[in-house]
Amino acid sequence: MIRITTPLTDDIIKSLKAGDSVLLTGYVYTARDAAHKRLVELIKDGKELPFDIKGQIIYYVGPTPAKEGQPIGSAGPTTSYRMDPYTPALLDKGLKGMIGKGKRAGEVIESIKKNCAVYFAAIGGAAALTAKCVKESTLIAYEDLGAEAIRRLYVEDLPLVVVIDSEGNNYYEIGQREYLSSLK
Repeated sequence: MIRITTPLTDDIIKSLKAGDSVLLTGYVYTARDAAHKRLVELIKDGKELPFDIKGQIIYYVGPTPAKEGQPIGSAGPTTSYRMDPYTPALLDKGLKGMIGKGKRAGEVIESIKKNCAVYFAAIGGAAALTAKCVKESTLIAYEDLGAEAIRRLYVEDLPLVVVIDSEGNNYYEIGQREYLSSLK
């Protein structure tokens, strides 16, 4: 298990390899498709983003409302391909990591390599457990989007797996090859 903290640096990112298990501590930002669309529109219009994206991680999540005394409700990952049309523009602006689930488009993988970034998978189906890693949640932008608003979360020991590393190695493909070769 590798422990890392935010913000991500190129040295941290380059040390991570597809298949690595990671415990992440630090700040991450939440955003799903509607928020991504707005962020990319700001970039296209030459306007500032609502937070400094350089070195940051976006967690693809729309958490449920928090219960009393809790910073957040259930917080499981969203399917990542829905953010693929917007991701390269955000990576070009300095985004260094993404957390979600599922495959990414070839264009996104190329942008990950070009920008020295990393794609992590969070554990799907364990949203209540993931929420226990969230210690703080602050609304940053787009309150009108409800659960899909951008929030800044402080997480401690959030369990993740490196799916696509900075060299473009893809754990989904590697794992499948390893499994199939073990059947021979």
